[in-house]
Amino acid sequence: MIKKTVLYSLVSLLVLASMLLSSCGAPATTEVPATVAPATVAPSTEVPTEPPATTVPNCGTDPVVMKVTFETGWDMPTQLTEEFTKQFPNVTWDISMEQFANLITTTPLLLASDNPPDLIRLPTMVSFAQDGLLLNLDNYATAFGWNEWPVPQLNQNRLDANWIRGSGTLYAMGLNYSMTGVFYNKTLAAQIGMTEPPQTVAEFEALLAAAKAAGLQPIMEWGSAKSGMGLAFPLQNLMAAYGLVGPINDWIFQKPGATIDTPTNLIAAQHLEMWIQNGYFPPDINAIEYTDAASRFGNGEGVFTFNGDWQNGGYDAAMPGNVGFFLFPPAEAGGGYAAMSAPLTYGIAANAKHADCAAFFFNWAATNETARQINVDGMGSNPGGPADASVPTVAAGSVTIDTLSAGPKLSGAMDFIANATSSIFAQGWTPELQKMVAGEQDAAGLLKAVQAEYEREISQ
Repeated sequence: MIKKTVLYSLVSLLVLASMLLSSCGAPATTEVPATVAPATVAPSTEVPTEPPATTVPNCGTDPVVMKVTFETGWDMPTQLTEEFTKQFPNVTWDISMEQFANLITTTPLLLASDNPPDLIRLPTMVSFAQDGLLLNLDNYATAFGWNEWPVPQLNQNRLDANWIRGSGTLYAMGLNYSMTGVFYNKTLAAQIGMTEPPQTVAEFEALLAAAKAAGLQPIMEWGSAKSGMGLAFPLQNLMAAYGLVGPINDWIFQKPGATIDTPTNLIAAQHLEMWIQNGYFPPDINAIEYTDAASRFGNGEGVFTFNGDWQNGGYDAAMPGNVGFFLFPPAEAGGGYAAMSAPLTYGIAANAKHADCAAFFFNWAATNETARQINVDGMGSNPGGPADASVPTVAAGSVTIDTLSAGPKLSGAMDFIANATSSIFAQGWTPELQKMVAGEQDAAGLLKAVQAEYEREISQ
């Protein structure tokens, strides 16, 4: 765990327009106008008085050291803290970095400690909320006007009375709202005859076969347990291509009776198994960490890679003007496009020392123009906020242009299958997909094993 004092600022970008059309918000602000009570009429010999103005939660003016836990591999959150301190010099940051897979096991310990983080990247949220480790954010949502923002931004982080996600009490916020799909090396794609994005799964698989025949690495992906198995990305895309997103979200949100072991998901898993057997992934994928896969793709190893728009800045820096993006295609021509599209979720510890400042930071990150621009420049993702918030500029030739134009094509959005429970990624998807790579697990066994782990976890 690496600790460092940094500053932070926040940005935003309207990347997922199709998700964010459901409601309109108030103009972007970092502070709600003060509410002043009517003057009290005093005796005629005295001057009328009025109570002091009421202000929204903020960071105050005294020195504040915010304790936060971020996910390793993302510069954008650190850049946001730096900008935040520029604007609010009394606030500095004590930052710890953790791999996503490690967060799954360390988060409950951190939240339950005597000195919990004020802000923490959440690998999941339901069990932590149930255990009373996360702060209820409803009062902040009222104070800052978050309830007036487009509905999909907050709903994935709400829990009802039965601890089912999708409505109810707000327990977390997104620092941005990401979308996943397929990135491609334009030069290598042209070498295998790709002139436009594939329109069906069959067309995409034909491109994979062509890349393999040309001696190119068809797909660069990661699979190390340290980062969590990246094959969950193409698998979930295949699930949405052959089935509906509703049942997938029901499973992720722990709706009663939901299962991942369905006929259409079996077809998806069989396609992934075929890709593995055909050598479309690196032979050492089980040892590749996320940052290594991103670097290798940026250095020209791999025609395609499945990832999210948070990596836009890194790909642009490594391959300026030579990286493109498209949504994974449907099984049949003319079908709808679906993608994983969810907030990069952060919570406030129930016993956080600086909860007001943390909530103020959430609001600032989504409404401040400089913060929104940082988000676009650093990750290419939509930071959310009011529907009429400013739209940051995008550099010509950036892959962010592709991710922006892909957003309106979405007909379905899913959370990530790794977020269904606190341990399903580490104890279910990652080991079972690693076994599939090693030839020790097949498509049917994969789904049954993960479903069994899922039922074990939600029954505890």
